[in-house]
Amino acid sequence: MAETLLTRAAVQMPALIYGTAWKKEQTAPLVEAALRCGFRGIDTACQPRHYHEAGVGEALEKMHGEGLEREAVFLQTKFTPVDGQDPENTPYDRNAPLPEQVAQSFRVSLDNLRTGYVDSYVLHSPLFPFARLLSVWRAMETIAADGGARQLGISNCYELRTLQRLFDEAEIKPAVLQNRFYADSGYDVELRAFCDANGIRYQSFWSLTANPHLLGSEPVIRAAMARRIGTPQIFYAYLIAKGITPLDGTTSSVHMQEDLHVTEIRLAPEEIAAIDRLLLS
Repeated sequence: MAETLLTRAAVQMPALIYGTAWKKEQTAPLVEAALRCGFRGIDTACQPRHYHEAGVGEALEKMHGEGLEREAVFLQTKFTPVDGQDPENTPYDRNAPLPEQVAQSFRVSLDNLRTGYVDSYVLHSPLFPFARLLSVWRAMETIAADGGARQLGISNCYELRTLQRLFDEAEIKPAVLQNRFYADSGYDVELRAFCDANGIRYQSFWSLTANPHLLGSEPVIRAAMARRIGTPQIFYAYLIAKGITPLDGTTSSVHMQEDLHVTEIRLAPEEIAAIDRLLLS
């Protein structure tokens, strides 16, 4: 079972989270497999285009029937703005005011997930101008204040000034930032520094897929060979050592089991520094 980290909202968040994007009809069996292997963090979204949120709920209900309590699972879902939705399958009224879109989407999420609350509710992407983002955030704050979400966060936010302004103006501060971890964004060096300074937990997705050059690099291969494990596990261990919480989307039960052991891997300072240099080069 993955270790946990305490967020600024006093929520215990696993150091490794199972991601459910693009799983479609395989979502329920894969989430069930992940939970059986020991994952205790699940990420999804109320966005039928890319997620089958109800499949997560199906797996949670089945595992609950076998004794896994809801409180034992960190459950994270998202409000996806209209621009990120399938026009033919939007889970709320596209013409409603933004706060009502959030409220409707959240009710759908609770129904899909068969739960009365979520541990983390994330804005899937910023809205512009900022007034629209803040309108959505206020609606999310209402949900959190009413006990529907234990913490709030934002995803796909790559402009430091946007995150800074949201942090400054939010009544309930973002507890997580979930971004694609890749070279095109410079690996979010400045954003991650802001997160570290303000108690925001940084979650990474696309961590392996976007970085074959890092997985095939000499420092990562050397560290993997020394421990007789795979390079993906070394890279996950590196991310966790840097204070990053990776989303793991593997469909292999074998890899699920292997990946859950990454919190036990302790990379040497020189190994971490060698990978750091690759990200900055």
